[in-house]
Amino acid sequence: MALLSLNAAGIAAAAGGQVVAGDSGREIGRIVIDSRAIEPGDFFVAIRGERFDGHDFIAEVLGRGAAGLLVDRPVEGAWDRVVVQVADTTRGLQDIALDVRRRSGAKVVAVTGSAGKTTTKEVTAEFLASRYRVFRNRGNLNNHIGLPLSLLELRSQPDVAVVELGMNHPGEIRTLVAIAEPDVRVWTNVGDAHVGFFASADAIADAKAEVLEQARPDDLLVANANDARIMQRAEWFLGRVRTFGIETPADVMATGVTDRGLVGTSATVRVGTAEATLNTPLLGLGNLANLLAATAVATELGVPLEDIAARAATLRPAAHRGELLRLPGGVTIIDDSYNSSPSALRQALLTVAAATGCARRMAVIGEMLELGDHAAALHAECGRAAAAAGLDRLIAVGGSAAGYLAAAAVDAGMPADRVTHVRTREEAADLALARVRPGDLVLVKGSRGIGTDLVVERLKAEFA
Repeated sequence: MALLSLNAAGIAAAAGGQVVAGDSGREIGRIVIDSRAIEPGDFFVAIRGERFDGHDFIAEVLGRGAAGLLVDRPVEGAWDRVVVQVADTTRGLQDIALDVRRRSGAKVVAVTGSAGKTTTKEVTAEFLASRYRVFRNRGNLNNHIGLPLSLLELRSQPDVAVVELGMNHPGEIRTLVAIAEPDVRVWTNVGDAHVGFFASADAIADAKAEVLEQARPDDLLVANANDARIMQRAEWFLGRVRTFGIETPADVMATGVTDRGLVGTSATVRVGTAEATLNTPLLGLGNLANLLAATAVATELGVPLEDIAARAATLRPAAHRGELLRLPGGVTIIDDSYNSSPSALRQALLTVAAATGCARRMAVIGEMLELGDHAAALHAECGRAAAAAGLDRLIAVGGSAAGYLAAAAVDAGMPADRVTHVRTREEAADLALARVRPGDLVLVKGSRGIGTDLVVERLKAEFA
């Protein structure tokens, strides 16, 4: 299908601005916010960020061949290019994305939750791809800048777009819902990620509940029946509600669940009168819940349950999100180093505890950030969970919060000589290389800011 047409006049109209230079009928190609990524013919949006102002790079982007600019102040030297001036370039980008979203004709599925957003997005897209042309946003472009950039790609006019909505402060989800106007909203869970920015888990749930707002009667909410906070708030939704749950009554329900450790998970899934056995190599009950959410969306859009079960058996996790790496040198790694939260870490430790066929169970656990005043207590709770998982060795990485995790593991029964707290990822990688042996299973997990992915890369190089 042809690319959705977009010209300077259309951009000005969508963004509430005006064409102040150049041909208003000129067709617009790529829309770019990174001056370093500009190629000839691109249209540059000069975003004002916390650290950089895109207006400072206009001379550079013109030199790179940019065909047009979106600015919020007069600029010099662009008389031969298209220039659209608006009151606010960030809001302008969002308004242009909304215009594209509306004109694309795509059905938009938006996923939010404290954990599992990206996996749910990817699995939903995989299930839908058996029947539709599907767009999914790259990586986790899920904030007030990333989401509009993703929606601009709907100029390719897919049948369905699956995107994720992220937040760490109240009001953010509300903004994203207004930009995406989702037809289907998926709420995976309420956890303790970003709890440092909120007074309580209920406050997190209230902020996530902004996904319920601005609903039309035909809009659908896919809600986690195992999460009481979600179900309480789902009553506010003005559209339709479809639930998913594990061993609890729901529209999409999993029973007979078997955690097969490093092999994955099995369950019987029932949707209405249809029933299928679902086997997935994705690890843990958290991922099973993600699959059920995706199943609820896909079956709502007409994908047969048997097709979903067939695709579930072939799924693979995204990089650094629960990847199972069996290295040639005999070491097995669960690479969950992309990010972490207390609830997600506890789930990962349960997976390690259920694993069989390994000589020793080890974990390299990075400090979890954005926990505020709750950091000490939550890290200590996870330390106790690490001891309960039967770990043979634990390396905690980061500041004082990681120290609380290590100390709690010892207090809960792990031998002190098998628990080490180090400050940096480099120290953690060095220690892991010295301690890990063939036959070991190693969980590596931590917040992105700690950089535990270095530990994974060093172990991969050592045991290649």
